[in-house]
Amino acid sequence: MGRRIQLLPNLITLGNAFCGLLALAKGIDALALSQVDRIVFYQKMEAACFLVFLGMVFDSLDGFVARLVRSESAFGAQLDSFADALTFGVVPAMLAKVLIEHEGGRATGNPRLHFLAAAIFALMAILRLVRFNLEPEDDDKHQGFRGLPSPAAAGTVAATIWLYLILRRPELEAIEGTPTPLHGVLAWMQSVHWSPILDWVPALLVAMLPLVGFLMVSNVRYIHAVSFLAGRGQFFTLVGLVFFGVFFFVAPVPLLFLLFTGFTVSGLVIPLFRRRRAATT
Repeated sequence: MGRRIQLLPNLITLGNAFCGLLALAKGIDALALSQVDRIVFYQKMEAACFLVFLGMVFDSLDGFVARLVRSESAFGAQLDSFADALTFGVVPAMLAKVLIEHEGGRATGNPRLHFLAAAIFALMAILRLVRFNLEPEDDDKHQGFRGLPSPAAAGTVAATIWLYLILRRPELEAIEGTPTPLHGVLAWMQSVHWSPILDWVPALLVAMLPLVGFLMVSNVRYIHAVSFLAGRGQFFTLVGLVFFGVFFFVAPVPLLFLLFTGFTVSGLVIPLFRRRRAATT
């Protein structure tokens, strides 16, 4: 029975890898079936983005379960890194490339440039994971990160793609045929001509991939979200989680975009505020 329990964290980690592989398959299907029915492209890409975030759920659970059943091991750590390299490195880069090629075409540059942007992101994610594994284990490692964590980088790219998809196709915002609250907002916003703005998103992704990739291997410090929330006190953390749940129910995609993009930018903005505060005191 003990051995079966110890297998559980590794099975959860494999769930993360499975989500990555399935997301990659969805991206390939989206490109292959786009000529048959254009809406299928957006549906498949939306499913792929969802699977990236589902992989994050598995990624957060495997470590927790490993500590719970006291089955942390070097094998599990290596398996986790390989799964993260796939789901949070290769998959977001390839999904971005698929969207760029399908939506932007040659207007966003040469296809080789698109591949290089995607390759930089994926390779930086791999280097980030290797460096993280080799860093000495200390208390500071649980308070913050050196470089943008790969799940946060993947979330920034996937949330940007997902937000683009629902702005292009508001009909995606429906659950079992019932429009979501966000669908009503998007329907009201259809009177605004968004195409000139959305046309820039593929080009934005070409620039975003190497920039976010560089942040992963940089020395920019990022807070540990769980440790930060734990330090706020249980009551305020509970209140924050309730409001998060409400907003997530109403508009999950915009909320994910704001959270992940905000976290990515925070590593650059917070030190500037600290320096300005130190200069004025």
